[in-house]
Amino acid sequence: MVEAVQGAGVVVTGAGGGIGAALARRFAAEGARVVVNDLDAERARAVAEEIGGIAVPGDASGIVAAAQDALGGTVDIYCANAGLGSGGSEAAGEEVWAQAWDVNVMAHVRAAEALIPGWLERGAGRFVSTVSAAGLLTMIGAAPYSVTKHGAYAFAEWLSLTYRHRGLKVHAICPQGVRTDMLAATGSAGDLVLQPTAIEPDAVAEALMKGIEEDRFLILPHPEVAGYYQVRATEPDRWLTTMNHIQQKWEAGA
Repeated sequence: MVEAVQGAGVVVTGAGGGIGAALARRFAAEGARVVVNDLDAERARAVAEEIGGIAVPGDASGIVAAAQDALGGTVDIYCANAGLGSGGSEAAGEEVWAQAWDVNVMAHVRAAEALIPGWLERGAGRFVSTVSAAGLLTMIGAAPYSVTKHGAYAFAEWLSLTYRHRGLKVHAICPQGVRTDMLAATGSAGDLVLQPTAIEPDAVAEALMKGIEEDRFLILPHPEVAGYYQVRATEPDRWLTTMNHIQQKWEAGA
């Protein structure tokens, strides 16, 4: 059992399926009290009933107060997991870009704004951001997703460096392909880049628990991402050339 999780009041957004549902199940199994959030109220209630949690459906951007009430006033761990896998290029359309930014970045900002004053007063709190390896690297065929996931990672990083001396713990989970509906929706790009090494959502939840135990900011369910990230940082032209070859392979296949 993970000591930091036992008895904690936990909120998981986007928990009606996929990674979110796996996180909710694992937190409950570790002895946490779990609020299950999802836009789909039926899915949220189904997962909550399964794990003995509390369903708080609705837009993840505005559920902190309701989640606090459901947990008796205190949220100890907030998992900003809800996200959009928006594909497309620079021409995706401003509404696509705006929605991706709102869900993948601003929902995290709004949750932090609501939670951090109380956490700083208590000297304790934990913010978990489901980012994606795309936030460290990129993803072919998905400019809005890649850019906004970079933003989500940057915000989590900023929270950690700003508040860690005041008791705030932050974790950024950055998996590659995970066998979820979102992966299925990536089409041929996902088939080429993500499917070959895709893992189950439970593996992401396991990686998070290990990260919490070890008090690690960056959590990589696919360990090989660390090597890719290092090459991207130290040899950017080599990395971009490799990624461009993958882009060309995808274009040829399409």
